[in-house]
Amino acid sequence: MNSAREVLSNQDGPFKDLEKLVRRYAATEYKRPIADHTRNAFADAEQFIEDFYTKGHAQSEGTSRLPLPVILDSGCGTGESTQHLARRFPDYPVIGIDKSAIRLDKAGRAFDTAQSRGTEARNGDARQNAPKNIFYVRAELIDFWRLALDKVTSGQWVIPYHALYYPNPWPKQSEAGRRFHLHPIFPTLLQLAQETELRTNWEIYAREFELAAGIVKEIPGHTSTSLSTGAGDDNVVVKSVSCEAFSPEQPITAFERKYKNARQQLWRVIVHR
Repeated sequence: MNSAREVLSNQDGPFKDLEKLVRRYAATEYKRPIADHTRNAFADAEQFIEDFYTKGHAQSEGTSRLPLPVILDSGCGTGESTQHLARRFPDYPVIGIDKSAIRLDKAGRAFDTAQSRGTEARNGDARQNAPKNIFYVRAELIDFWRLALDKVTSGQWVIPYHALYYPNPWPKQSEAGRRFHLHPIFPTLLQLAQETELRTNWEIYAREFELAAGIVKEIPGHTSTSLSTGAGDDNVVVKSVSCEAFSPEQPITAFERKYKNARQQLWRVIVHR
């Protein structure tokens, strides 16, 4: 029996101050100090990426091929979506990020993690069959993204795809500021990847995310010159944004499977930059 409940909220449409907040944060820089534990976890991820390109199957290219492509799976939970992405992008390292030690412990039983780097997984058979391009880190997403953006803007990394699957929607109006698109981190999030995909089972969240990205897209002169890779409009933060209902043939997260089995409508927003 499926017990997935639909999102309950005292909102019946997009948050009333959405545009004001998005414009405010687009004009400012988020400067909260980054926690040491996230810096340490990020350093572990950096080392994995370097090793992947110098010691793994990409050895012939090495780190001389800059920027290095990296895939992010933010809020990866127990890592099912990370495994899917690792098979979808076999030539790139895929970094699964979550702040829950319990969820990452489940994910890390078959893969390296930032907390157990170099140790044997408890499930040895699963480890042998697992994609070798996965690395999990326990970190605060907001802080990890800021460190990752430094890598992108310095030309060391390029992020072709960033998965943001089923984040906490914070459905109460009083909690709206905790939604990623209504938080000061939103401009950083938009600048990270060439393609960002949000998935959710709450239409309002999807519509808000689409609206917020669209507002940034239309702000005159809102570009990131540090992200420019050449002439033209390559440095525009948002080139296109789309929102649609969808039904996955094969769910790729536990939440997605639960929602699909409960016959809930799922939504995705795709942002290109």
